[in-house]
Amino acid sequence: MTRVLLIDDEPALLESLSYSLEKNGFSPLPATTLAAAQAHLDTGAVDLIVLDLMLPDGDGFSLLEARRASGPRPPLIVLSSRSGEADRVRALESGADDYVVKPFSPREMVARIRAVLRRTSGEDAPSAGRPAPLALDTKARRVTVQGQPLELTRAEFDILALLSSEPGHVFSRSRIIAANWGDGFALSDRTIDSHVKALRRKLGDAGGDPNWIETVRGVGYRLEQSVERS
Repeated sequence: MTRVLLIDDEPALLESLSYSLEKNGFSPLPATTLAAAQAHLDTGAVDLIVLDLMLPDGDGFSLLEARRASGPRPPLIVLSSRSGEADRVRALESGADDYVVKPFSPREMVARIRAVLRRTSGEDAPSAGRPAPLALDTKARRVTVQGQPLELTRAEFDILALLSSEPGHVFSRSRIIAANWGDGFALSDRTIDSHVKALRRKLGDAGGDPNWIETVRGVGYRLEQSVERS
């Protein structure tokens, strides 16, 4: 049974979410402090973390940053009343796999947990002998969709290569610009949006899914599809 560590200092929220998770076949591990959460993490018996950012004994960002510095780690969803762009960007760029703003519905959280687990477990990986839905050769700068070559511009390829370097991770527009053009390059967010729009259209025309590239409102983009990279 999948063990979900719930870290939040609101007892009513923990009770409601724990009940919903149990109904859907998960094993909730509630914790109201970072210290209690760390006790669960030290056992290694955690498959996914749901983390509030404001806790009695510290800031949830400290756990996020410690998790990023460690080795293999369970996926993590931030659950917070902080809806500002700065907090969302910091959390996602610190390694959070998703960001949910309070108030929320337990049903939505269960769906998000399943989506993150599916994405991080490689459940969508292609079967042996079948072409990968999306494959990228960084040295030859070639992309295939369902085994068929896809013609991209330099900018489109560079954006896809960056997103595919960490599937599920959210890249802000400013980070996309800095990674592919340099910090000092004068490029607008709208230009990035136009490149992503064209890239989605080409993925769809080639038999893929334009929604493989997801927009995270107020932050940037992430690639939801696993990628075969070489």
